[in-house]
Amino acid sequence: MVNQEKNFSSKFLFVAASFLLIVCTKGEMEDGEWTMVQKSGNQFVVNGQPFYVNGFNTYWLMVFAADQSTRGKVTETFQQASAVGLSVCRTWAFNDGQWRALQKTPSVYDEDVFKALDFVVSEAKKYKIRLILSLVNNWEAYGGKSQYVKWGKAAGLNLTSDDDFFSHPILKSYYKAHVKAVLNRVNTFTNITYKDDPTIFGWELMNEPRCESDPSGDKLQAWIEEMAVYVKSIDPKHLVEIGLEGFYGLSTPNRAQVNPNSYAQQVGTDFIRNHQVLGVDFASVHIYPDSWISKSISDAHVEFTKSWMQSHIDDAENYLNMPVIFAEFGVSAKDPGYNSTYRDTLIATVYKTILNSTKKGGAGGGSLLWQVFPEGTDYMDDGYAIVLSKSLSTSNIVSLHSKKLNTFNSFCSWKCHWGCRKKHVLLDDFQSRDEL
Repeated sequence: MVNQEKNFSSKFLFVAASFLLIVCTKGEMEDGEWTMVQKSGNQFVVNGQPFYVNGFNTYWLMVFAADQSTRGKVTETFQQASAVGLSVCRTWAFNDGQWRALQKTPSVYDEDVFKALDFVVSEAKKYKIRLILSLVNNWEAYGGKSQYVKWGKAAGLNLTSDDDFFSHPILKSYYKAHVKAVLNRVNTFTNITYKDDPTIFGWELMNEPRCESDPSGDKLQAWIEEMAVYVKSIDPKHLVEIGLEGFYGLSTPNRAQVNPNSYAQQVGTDFIRNHQVLGVDFASVHIYPDSWISKSISDAHVEFTKSWMQSHIDDAENYLNMPVIFAEFGVSAKDPGYNSTYRDTLIATVYKTILNSTKKGGAGGGSLLWQVFPEGTDYMDDGYAIVLSKSLSTSNIVSLHSKKLNTFNSFCSWKCHWGCRKKHVLLDDFQSRDEL
């Protein structure tokens, strides 16, 4: 009888918690304004409430939206992501000098491609998905810093390295002009200027910046300092992040052992130093043990993921006082030893580490899967694509994690319904059930 009463009590509390979550979330969607994501200490907040991120990457949305025959895949991606509770998407707001280029030459834009980016932003809002928009690539895909150097050479500049992107005043002026064009863009679908649009979660200075020609990190540090302030001078409302992979540099030799390999300390990035820059609001980290440690997947990859994440969460709390997003993580189906069970294990490991931080009000601000694709885009797959409609077990893990984070995201609004003691009882009961 005692056990029956206990079971009934647990079920009641769980149902009550779920009911309140639905009521609070429904109220926010109907009554609350679509407002900017902000930062309060080491947490993200929206309308004064915590905002923990369960999100994803789909980098090619603008390019697909530029062609009417593939534009529907953008909508499909947002539909499927929204269905499992994903709330933030990271994507490219650049395509420099390449096929379907946004920026054909410095400050010369293809209006049709810009309208495609407008569509992506407007469509994201329909599905209550916020966007982290990256402004340039470190790599050659979609142009990147090498394209800026090509433009500079075509203009007669004496350039010797792709890393001149970070230091040559003309190349920096090209980048600043692109930043200005994107942030001041008036969306042709919504008539809202990008810099005023709450659909945009934040700006990313560069995807995975590296400056291998200067392992000291000084050249990249100076670029970050200049560009973070420049972005804020145009748009003080939105959050800004750098786009780093999270490698520890020469300023923190005691962290060298946390890096996945010795080479990581020689690429010119420096996690703590870089993120202490004025204008940078939150930290980014990527997780690719199958690229950094070994292609053959093993339990060592999971252990690395745990320690890599915890180290950066601790640093975000103890040194940076800002949230950290694990902005790319995944495992390639092309890796030796790959299977979907291992992928689910890696995803669950990332999610559990985030939740452990969340429960303490820590700096683990969320994570973004690399990468979510809809059906029919297999030819774009780099091995890491997750097609949610074909991956039931993965979809279930993602959905459950979304529900748990939504519990925390509605935490403050519970005060109007329950006293603090009852609220904590309900939350503790909810957290203890349906473990990943």
